[in-house]
Amino acid sequence: MSNYGLMSISEVARLARISRTALIHYDHIGLVTPVSRGENNYRYYSHTQITLTNLISTMQSLGISLKEIAEIKDIRTPERILELLSHQDELIGDEIKRLERSKKLVDTLRRMLKMGLAADENIVEARREEEEEIFMGPRIDYSGGYTVEEATLDFYKFCESQNPDMDMNYPVWAMFKEERIKKRDWRWPDRFYFWMPGAPDRKPAGLYAVGFGRGYYGHTDGLYEKILRFIDGNGYRICGPSWEMYPINEISEPNPDNYLIKIAIEIEAAAK
Repeated sequence: MSNYGLMSISEVARLARISRTALIHYDHIGLVTPVSRGENNYRYYSHTQITLTNLISTMQSLGISLKEIAEIKDIRTPERILELLSHQDELIGDEIKRLERSKKLVDTLRRMLKMGLAADENIVEARREEEEEIFMGPRIDYSGGYTVEEATLDFYKFCESQNPDMDMNYPVWAMFKEERIKKRDWRWPDRFYFWMPGAPDRKPAGLYAVGFGRGYYGHTDGLYEKILRFIDGNGYRICGPSWEMYPINEISEPNPDNYLIKIAIEIEAAAK
């Protein structure tokens, strides 16, 4: 048989983006058999076998074994292949959704760390902050000996009850009501929230007194006092809640005492 118009194993490997070793293995198991053998037993393939080779690679990437692919090959019909491809299309769609979800989380964590690395811990300032997408938990009632640890666990349970598929890997931060900040009562949060893209709730845009400091979760007394002195000394008054964030936390810092705290308290110019 003439090898005119056929391709060598090296050409097929290059165009199909697989190794020659893989093609030789496909030949040994009867999956992709060369249409011709040349001098020195060289393998030659037709152009149609590139499509078949690409399909095999795609199936493998989706977890289908070569044994399963070989079995399908021997009994294939248009109906069977359509059914297989439809199933693979569903799997690809699920994988795309998973990767898109992972991308959102990675982007959020990168943004969080960039915020922390750019922070100036030596100043408190009044600045405009943009609206943020968040998932807000329910109001917390600490009566009856209810603890902040129990409240944190119940926040996760609440999120799961609202959306069983919710990604629970986003940072959990805290909100304190305006009245409690004015009373200097910031021991335990009024509500927890996820800072996550696409969430239904909002941290509102507005003017905030913002400061950064170091310490473990809840060790915020000194930073709150510093921000309140700034508010009182610069003609502002509190007009909304306080939002606690920890842009540098256990994800990137092994020492809890070095976690970076951001506190943003909604403010406005005090009436004269």
